[in-house]
Amino acid sequence: MAEWIDLIDPSEEELRKHLPPHTHEVALDVLLEPPVHDDEPRPRIVSHGDYVFGVLLVPVVVKKEGRLYYQEVEFIATRERLITVSKSQEGEEPFDPKPAKEACRVHDEVGMYLYHLVDEVAERFLDLVDDLDDEVDDLEDLVATESVPVLGARLRKLRAGVRSVRRTLAPTRDAVHKVIDDRVELDGAELFPREVEIAFGDAYEKLLRAFEALESTRDALGGVRDYLQGKVAVDQNEVMKRLTITASLLLVPTFIVGLYGQNFRKIPELHWGFGYWWSWGWIIATTVGQLVFYRWKRWL
Repeated sequence: MAEWIDLIDPSEEELRKHLPPHTHEVALDVLLEPPVHDDEPRPRIVSHGDYVFGVLLVPVVVKKEGRLYYQEVEFIATRERLITVSKSQEGEEPFDPKPAKEACRVHDEVGMYLYHLVDEVAERFLDLVDDLDDEVDDLEDLVATESVPVLGARLRKLRAGVRSVRRTLAPTRDAVHKVIDDRVELDGAELFPREVEIAFGDAYEKLLRAFEALESTRDALGGVRDYLQGKVAVDQNEVMKRLTITASLLLVPTFIVGLYGQNFRKIPELHWGFGYWWSWGWIIATTVGQLVFYRWKRWL
């Protein structure tokens, strides 16, 4: 009967107890390497003769902190055994394959065990894309009320997150497709019989659906960016309109003051006793007239 062995941050000695005797040194190095980056190493599923080696990254969203990280899990699958190695980052929980294990039946083959593991990863990506869509909707609602610097920072962070998910989701989808195309198999034995390949097709469809939804999310983010740029342009136009109105209101009084401040003897109204108030009357009247006109034109 097939067995599933799950290891968390194992030592080399513990790892060698369960690995096939001819495990390639490259695969062993990957299994022992600590996680270096959130979206590294690149997900893949490859055949190494008498075993299949794979790397998967499981997305985890911490909603309270508004961040995303990946749980790295590698596996080696033989005809009799599935060995998964979960790696933990500092301060983060390692991947728990318990839901995938519980979905397995007693007489399932190793290939079906591996399907349930991949299907769990696919479900996580679907949930992640749904969370990203919710973030985009919230961001779009805030465009009308939130300040531009705050919105710009959130938009850049969200776009970086979408790019990170795309870099991980695309190779995961391609790796699963290799199993369906029968490009990954054991030498001299069958790890993925027809019914297992059909099951992998279901996981592939979930990953494909998640990828298509992620592309829609990217388009929606582009729409939010355009909306934000339009809002910035409108705000700038409002500022320019107010500055123009202010300059116009000051222009006529400046002209009147300049007119009565001309420095020559024959200036009209030079000896009027009420000349000062006459000039102020023109200033007030023209200013009020401009305000009434701008209000009538709905510029104010």
